[in-house]
Amino acid sequence: MAYSYTERKRIRKSFGNRESVLTVPYLLQMQKDAYTAFLQADRAPQKRTIEGLQAAFDNAFPIVSHNGFVEMKFIEYNLAKPAFDVRECQTRGLTFASAVRAKVQLIIYDRESSTSQSKVVKEVKEQEVYMGEVPLMTDKGSFVINGTERVIVSQLHRSPGVFFEHDKGKTHSSGKLLFSARIIPYRGSWLDFEFDPKDVLYFRVDRRRKMPVTILLKAIGLNPESILANFFVFDNFRLMDSGAQMEFVAERMRGEVARFDITDKNGKVVVAKDKRITVRHTRELEQSNTTTISVPEDFLVGRVVAKNIVDAETGEIIAKANDELSEVLLKKLRVAGVQDLQVLYTNELDQGSYISQTLRADETADEFAARVAIYRM
Repeated sequence: MAYSYTERKRIRKSFGNRESVLTVPYLLQMQKDAYTAFLQADRAPQKRTIEGLQAAFDNAFPIVSHNGFVEMKFIEYNLAKPAFDVRECQTRGLTFASAVRAKVQLIIYDRESSTSQSKVVKEVKEQEVYMGEVPLMTDKGSFVINGTERVIVSQLHRSPGVFFEHDKGKTHSSGKLLFSARIIPYRGSWLDFEFDPKDVLYFRVDRRRKMPVTILLKAIGLNPESILANFFVFDNFRLMDSGAQMEFVAERMRGEVARFDITDKNGKVVVAKDKRITVRHTRELEQSNTTTISVPEDFLVGRVVAKNIVDAETGEIIAKANDELSEVLLKKLRVAGVQDLQVLYTNELDQGSYISQTLRADETADEFAARVAIYRM
């Protein structure tokens, strides 16, 4: 048999004394068999197993409309013959691929005759839809993409789940730890959450531009009042002519430094100003049946309103949820006859004002504006 010059260079000679026990296997067989099983192009549509491309279509269909009266079902898919062979794709700089066409069935149900138990079919349409192209594997186990021969390289895949971490103080010059979280779904977009040095919480979709996380909460139907109600507990106050009466909650006061003299309902000073409130102090207040504590005006200044405050007579919104109380605003509330007031409870330990600060940095007004902002991301 005559060999070409190239083939003569590839001749291998063995000088081993023993015969080879195991021949070299065809190493490309695994890749070719796996991709053949993925496409299942050589099988009839009725005989295809639920794997590969068939499984992808079965997972996506059926698609049902919001009102439930229109349904689209997947019937089968077909792979067209490639327009060019491998050599011509390499010459023309094209991708060696096959067009995928899926046969789908559109079912329209009759609204008037259908019930919650059974639906009456009004119309059925069946059509073949072009879904795009899928690359084909060559006999060498490679792909031709834009005229260039390429092979698949295995990569590490991040496991789905929720991951928490921090920057170890390397981002900001102060060394402050900036915490972040990442949600990796089994299928879909990655969702990242991260704090900035000002304790504002942001989110990203697929590592794109960051936005305040309250935009995401508004986009799923929450308003500022419901956002604050989900992330905070409230302190209850009753406005007086001078100062206010605060509801006594022992767990919230324990460990705090008193900014004023705290007295029981009999007027006895239990905790002096600038002293730390201990378990003994809260127990003494509970034993004296103290339910409210008198607080000065400046104790309210700077606190954050939990809910919209509306003038009962005019219907005007005096203060919006997440507004900070000031002396001017407190005066307006008293003039409008507002007595009961709810503000956010925060501390330096486990009840930070992060969501409140983030909501203040959020410029979107409602659910529609929030969704528009996300789609523009």
